[in-house]
Formats: sequence, structure tokens, C-alpha cells
Amino acid sequence: MTFQCPIPISEYPTILLAHGGGGKLTQMLIERVFLPAFANPALETLHDGAILEVGETRLAFTTDSFVVSPIFFPGGDIGCLAVHGTVNDLAMCGARPLALSAGFILEEGFSMEDLCRIVESMREAAQRVGVPIVTGDTKVVDKGKGDGIFINTTGIGIIPAGIQISPKRARPGDLILINGAIAVHGIAIMSVREGLEFETTLASDTAPLHDLVARILEAGGDKVHVLRDPTRGGVASALNEIASKAKVGIVLDEASIPIWEEVKGACEILGLDPLYVANEGKCLAIVAREKAEEVLEAMKSHPLGKEAAIIGEVVEEHPGQVILRSRIGGRRIVEMLSGEQLPRIC
Repeated sequence: MTFQCPIPISEYPTILLAHGGGGKLTQMLIERVFLPAFANPALETLHDGAILEVGETRLAFTTDSFVVSPIFFPGGDIGCLAVHGTVNDLAMCGARPLALSAGFILEEGFSMEDLCRIVESMREAAQRVGVPIVTGDTKVVDKGKGDGIFINTTGIGIIPAGIQISPKRARPGDLILINGAIAVHGIAIMSVREGLEFETTLASDTAPLHDLVARILEAGGDKVHVLRDPTRGGVASALNEIASKAKVGIVLDEASIPIWEEVKGACEILGLDPLYVANEGKCLAIVAREKAEEVLEAMKSHPLGKEAAIIGEVVEEHPGQVILRSRIGGRRIVEMLSGEQLPRIC
């Protein structure tokens, strides 16, 4: 008798946590459910936000929902994370943020003190960025029908003339830069969940990246081809998406990727690959080779870019694939995240 699985391994009759992990199942959900239903040119770019033209003005428009657990963690909370995450999605489009909205889904019985603490954190984060929260919505669900608090934020921003940022613009010969050490946010969250202790407190790297991006664009101009914040699914998934969209290959140099020793040690303990761990204050920039050093220096001149490094390049070979060149000279394929390493990370 021949065994036949009634459901293809890539298809599931119900939603899994991995469908929200930023990897293969997220991509399948988007491509098979949402894109066919909502198909339009702005959506089909699958950028961090939609680019809309209003007269001679180009607007970036983005939305994000935050379900992080725990809601308070070293270095931040769900409130500042919501502001930073939405501001960063606008920045990855090359936009200067103009305004945000905030929607709250609250579970009956949620602590009013915690809510006020979160709202104050959002206020402070928005004030630091210089972007107002101009509208919002609040819904309350029955006790047991939610998980304390979920937040949705939407943002709009203006894209300066001459700036063209898109995942499709990655070109062979471009170099790949990152503004600092990877996997910090994900390991900070997981350390709270798992009770891990370090010699020093490991805090999330959540931060607004709009000012850093402004310096990158000032240094690189239209030679800055792609910007991406590697949140869910980490650096590996973000670069796989870009390679697929631009139909190029990407080669990463393991020895050049900045990672803190305590993060590396935690990943080894937990059995995680840091390339797939979420970040919240990191920016990948894919830049024409002739401008890469100028952009690198601009990144290093910013407080959020002191550990900036060139970590790889875009190539013609193996289009759609990301290859890691190891410290000992070997090579391995870095695939899109297939499961869910760290659920509820943002």
C-alpha cells in the first residue's frame, strides 16, 4: 500500500504560529491568500510600506500589529516597540515620518496601571521621533478572549525627490551593510521567557531608525538601492526576500557579521541560528559598490551605527538564493526561515 498525505506539506487547514514568523509560511500566506484577493500595483511590490503618489508628492504608507510577549522586556515594551516599528517601516521606504495612528485591542481585566505605562512609553517614543499620534481606536474583548493587549499602528511619511528604494533594485556588484550587531532583540525577549542570565543585562535594540536612514541617504543618494529592517525571520529571511524579488544572488561573509558574544552564547544554548533571530533596531542597506564606504562612514557617525559593517555582496550567480561564506572558507545555503523560531517577538 502506498501512503499518501492528503495535504501537501506546504499547505495547512488551519493557521499556525509559523504563519506569522516572517518565513516561508508567512510568504505562502501572503502569496496564496492576500495577494490574489487584494492585488494592485502598490501591494505587489511587497515593500515595508506602500508608495503612493499624490500629485507630485510621494507618500509611504505602512501598518503593523504588535503582539509581543512579555509586554515589558529589558530595553523596552510593547508601546515603544509599536512606535519604533512603524517609524522604521516608513524609513525603509526612504520616507520622513509624518504621523501615526494607534489602535488598541484590550482584554477585559487588563491592568489600568500597565495600560497607562504603555501609553506613556508610546508618547515618549513618538515625541523623541517628532511624529504625532493623530488618530486611533480602542476595542475591548471578553476576559479570556485576548491576551492582555495588542496594538496596531499605522504611519504615513513623505519620500524625498530622487530617492528610489525597492527590494527589486538590488543589483549584482552592490554591497550589503548593517548598522550593528544582530539578534539582540530576539535574544533579549527569549532571555526573559527562559530565565537566562548574563553578566550584563541584555536589552532589546528597539530604536527609531529614521535619523540613521536620513544620513545613509544623504551619503548615498540614489545609489542606496534597498533598505530593510530584519525583524521577524531575521537577517536571513529579509535577504532571501530581497534575493527573490530582485532575482539576484547574495553572498554573506560570516566573519564580517557583527554579533555580541553573549548573544552568540545564548543562541548556542537555545539551539538558534542568529541569522534568523529578530532585530528591532537594525537596518540592512544594499548600496552600489562605489558609494558603500561613504555610506558605511555615515552609519558609523550615528549613535545607532557605531558597529556598522559591510557583511556581503549581491551577485549574478544562484539567483534567489543567499549563500553564507563561513569563517573556515566553506559555503552553505541560508534558506528562508521555514518554521517559527521565536513566536510573539514583536
